[in-house]
Amino acid sequence: MIYSVPAALDSNDALELFGRTRERTGRLVAPLRPEDQMLQSMEDASPVKWHLAHTTWFFEEFILKPHVSGYVSPDDRFAFLFNSYYTQAGPRHARDRRGMVSRPDCAEVAGYRAHVDAAMEELLSATDDGAIAGLVELGCHHEMQHQELLVTDLLHGLSFNPLLPTYRDPEPLPVTSEVPLTFTRHDGGLTQVGHDGVGFAYDCEGPRHQIFAHPFEIADRPVTNRDWIAFMEDGGYDDARHWFMEGHAVAAREGWEHPLYWWEQDGVWWTFTLRGPQPVALDAPVVHVSYYEADAYARWAGSWMKGGARLPTEVEHEFAFRDHPIEGNFLDNEQLRPMPGSGVWGDVWEWTSSPFTPYPGFRPPEGALGEYNGKFMVNQMVLRGGSCATPREQMRTTYRTFFYPHQRWQMMGLRLAKDIA
Repeated sequence: MIYSVPAALDSNDALELFGRTRERTGRLVAPLRPEDQMLQSMEDASPVKWHLAHTTWFFEEFILKPHVSGYVSPDDRFAFLFNSYYTQAGPRHARDRRGMVSRPDCAEVAGYRAHVDAAMEELLSATDDGAIAGLVELGCHHEMQHQELLVTDLLHGLSFNPLLPTYRDPEPLPVTSEVPLTFTRHDGGLTQVGHDGVGFAYDCEGPRHQIFAHPFEIADRPVTNRDWIAFMEDGGYDDARHWFMEGHAVAAREGWEHPLYWWEQDGVWWTFTLRGPQPVALDAPVVHVSYYEADAYARWAGSWMKGGARLPTEVEHEFAFRDHPIEGNFLDNEQLRPMPGSGVWGDVWEWTSSPFTPYPGFRPPEGALGEYNGKFMVNQMVLRGGSCATPREQMRTTYRTFFYPHQRWQMMGLRLAKDIA
């Protein structure tokens, strides 16, 4: 299954989750003007308006059309415009041209959402079908993923405006002191990782399986901006010894000399955030760095740090933090940027050294929903831990997100690990 819900939601729970999820999306969009909703700054990013319509299409395509006799879409052409990558669901508009679709306009997309919301509420009020409730849960978690993409795509789009507009009112960060970098030892051994089948999970989080973890240490906090500036000042971006050859070539071609959205002004590093331009907070986790940069930093740190250093594997991350309560700086906190501190969850997704590949025994389900994760299991790397743009409700200790090693626009950071001889 693409999700596992042995204790399936009933229709009332599904209706409540649906309303809560859709309302959160509405709050995220409320500060925006129609022009903001049209921005598409690169192929990897999508306009806000498209996110609103695509998440609505998901409920329509996979729940309303197959389960509601006589359901009529406001416009059958929306299926072509707002499908993403589900080839079995039919043809779709080119991804890199989503920002060219000025019509339907924002008001029509809002009407589309209202139409589907009403049909979903009517369905869930009239059925006690557990399979439908499970699909609603999947659709809500899918929309939560797009809530995260919505704000990070918006940040990327706004960053190209010379006026440096704000999405939310600026708020100063607290004055902080440097948090020492310490490590916690884990003896490893034979362990089980992956989702245990209780509650919701994406298909790629299972099956649960046994694996051997060698003894390791993992840092008690992520790498901070203060740490990253030391790497920059030591010539880390130029020193090919610390880089994968491919990563160094990408960095040179793209002119990377610092994290995305940074610039230096009068000897002070600044960054663009969803709260506008702000001085880089030295003790906040570094963010908007690629896997290539994260790995280079870890190799650089390992060249002088006692015992060496590297990126953790995803197994080590899950092993080390499975018993830590999932509390931290998530989207719900509305900070919309990493905050100083030493927590485990939230703030930044943490790159691991693990490729996004199937767990032993993984089989994608049949049909279009089977395309959700399985088709992406190549050439991407796993990140763990959630970020300041991730809804808290979506997080689990087994949650695996994944991106290509060159990508930077998501809330991506890192944490160090060490081998133990």
